[in-house]
Amino acid sequence: ISHHPPVAALHATDEEHDIELVWCHQCVPNFNGKRQLKLLSRGETYEMNSPNLLIRFLPLPGVDWAGNVTISCKENGLEAELRYGPKSFFGLRGSHRSVKGKVYETATKRTLFQLNGHWDRTVTAKDNNSGKSRVIYNAEEVFSGLKTPVVNDLKGVRSTESAAVWSELSEAIMSQNWEKAKEAKNAVEEKQREVLRERELKGTPWVPQHFSVTYTKDGGWECSPIQQWVPPAPIVLPLS
Repeated sequence: ISHHPPVAALHATDEEHDIELVWCHQCVPNFNGKRQLKLLSRGETYEMNSPNLLIRFLPLPGVDWAGNVTISCKENGLEAELRYGPKSFFGLRGSHRSVKGKVYETATKRTLFQLNGHWDRTVTAKDNNSGKSRVIYNAEEVFSGLKTPVVNDLKGVRSTESAAVWSELSEAIMSQNWEKAKEAKNAVEEKQREVLRERELKGTPWVPQHFSVTYTKDGGWECSPIQQWVPPAPIVLPLS
């Protein structure tokens, strides 16, 4: 929705289960933004911030989530606090890719569940009343169930679709042709710069097609979907 500064928004809906998800992130130098998950049939809205995405080049390249995340729901009076733990710079300290936290009542601060695990493996929740624990997230099950995206409507795929824009780069990466990948990446970026120059020459402001956007110093970026439901996409991800 914005290139300077880079701001990205996402809107996903599931009409069958009455679920809506909205993200709004400014991606410099880390992901600063807000997320909303709405369970429409229950009348509940969960608001949360995003952990920081750490990209390391030394001593070994890698990517980590780090920082504190707060999830709150005014309708049911519950909150959750999560801490994402990264590996230390030299890899000698810290719990790599760990997640620790708790779920508690907002009014009384009484802890209901203790959360513990790793976001690339499993996360468990321990009931403070019964003392019993159960796995609430299993990364292997989640990722093993992912399907290859399918093109449902080839004519409906627009030139601005990510799959179309980055198709040559994706093919080069899959074939491990790094020189071609570099050329494809540069071509996409140069085309975007050209579009920006043309827009500036014409004095045409950029207006997002699917979101209304506002910005304040105190509240940051706010992205509101224009449509209530996301229309059927030409490229879909099978769920079963």
